Amino acid sequence: MSYRRYALYLMPPPESDLWRFGCDVIGRDALTGDLRAGFAPEGHELEAWHDLTSDPRRYGFHATLKAPFRLRADLDAIDLMDNIAAFARTVSPFDAGELHVGAMATDDGRAFVVLKPRPHSKALRALEEAAVRGLDAVRAPPTQEERLRRDISRLSPRQRYYLEAWGYPYVIDEFRPHYTLTNAVPDPARLVKSLRWEFSLRVASRQMRVDALTLFGETAPGGEFRILRRFPLGRSLRPRRLSPRVAAAAFID
Repeated sequence: MSYRRYALYLMPPPESDLWRFGCDVIGRDALTGDLRAGFAPEGHELEAWHDLTSDPRRYGFHATLKAPFRLRADLDAIDLMDNIAAFARTVSPFDAGELHVGAMATDDGRAFVVLKPRPHSKALRALEEAAVRGLDAVRAPPTQEERLRRDISRLSPRQRYYLEAWGYPYVIDEFRPHYTLTNAVPDPARLVKSLRWEFSLRVASRQMRVDALTLFGETAPGGEFRILRRFPLGRSLRPRRLSPRVAAAAFID
């Protein structure tokens, strides 16, 4: 299977309470591709909740390290995985703080409901900046169509510079680590309250453990992102070039 775009994300361990909670809330498991249609917090109808989570459902439950990008024309998926594996071996696992349900404002006055870690994690910010800079050589430059789709009128000068330099405006000192739970909404307070309660009931450990990088792929414009491979941090094994058949499959290491 070929992929149109890739993204490098953080995801919780697939056996964890946090992963199950995130997949239930957004309505899809990006590892298996299965839909999760039975969740809605108290006071919300199933269909209405499904509509409120359409954006995060498409991308899968994740925290962004390197936003979706097209691969350079002279590289293939195996080259990409080799680069990520080599990078992951240079980073040791760490805890990035305790997760809390809250709101994250957008440039148009709305807000997403998200899980975000507290306190500020220097290790997480260092990892994000290293990934953005260190893996940028695999990214194809944006097309004119991609440039036109991005509304830069709401971006600050620094964000515009980052968009041009790194393909995404919210990187480095504009980086705001979070797991997205809902679409952007005008008034998120009620949703935040509902999901805080669900989070407290369903997730035993609130610690954001960073122990792997996860490669996601998108097969078609507007399509869903699927997990392709999870790269544990700090492994000292020699790099192993994957066969095309294995590299094309979705799997967890």
